[in-house]
Amino acid sequence: MTAPAREAGAKPASRGREALLAAGVCAAGAVLVVYASGRTWATVDPAAQGAENLQVAGEALAATGSLGWASLAALAALAATRGRARILVGVLLALLGAAVCALSLAAADGASVARAAAEASALFNAADPHTVTTTAWPLWSAAGGVLTVLAGVFTAVRGHRWPGMSARYDRGSKAGGRVRAEDPAALWKSLDRGEHPTAADPEEH
Repeated sequence: MTAPAREAGAKPASRGREALLAAGVCAAGAVLVVYASGRTWATVDPAAQGAENLQVAGEALAATGSLGWASLAALAALAATRGRARILVGVLLALLGAAVCALSLAAADGASVARAAAEASALFNAADPHTVTTTAWPLWSAAGGVLTVLAGVFTAVRGHRWPGMSARYDRGSKAGGRVRAEDPAALWKSLDRGEHPTAADPEEH
């Protein structure tokens, strides 16, 4: 194989790794957001004697969990789009991540926590004296949002160069190394093996 041919083969491989990196960072950020949203973000300690502490989860304070699931769903769009459409997916991911960051950092304030605790327990009144103690989970959620933003920006800048699905991925079943288009996970695995959707099947030549 000549040097130009090796360089031509190296570029798709490098771009495939970039796509995998973006997908991995996006998945890590989204999973972190979803997991953090189900954890306790704050504890309310009523001043009344004998009253029990109330734990408030992130999902009761903000819609970060839903945004995390939306980011995970966008992984399929990363696999199924190319060119300008993939740039739009990157922008969407960046916006979702930014929203997660903003909500995570703003939701755990004392007033919001007290209102959520009052909605969860009829025995607690937000106007009653109480103490609010926050945990680190809002920061972890925000960190997941940051990862999503990074994946989105990277996709918006570089995504139009990454391999996209060719007609062979639209076929109804697996045959040899072929992967169905509706199976994004298999597509990423094929990219990791060095198989590129933009390449034509040998049998088609």
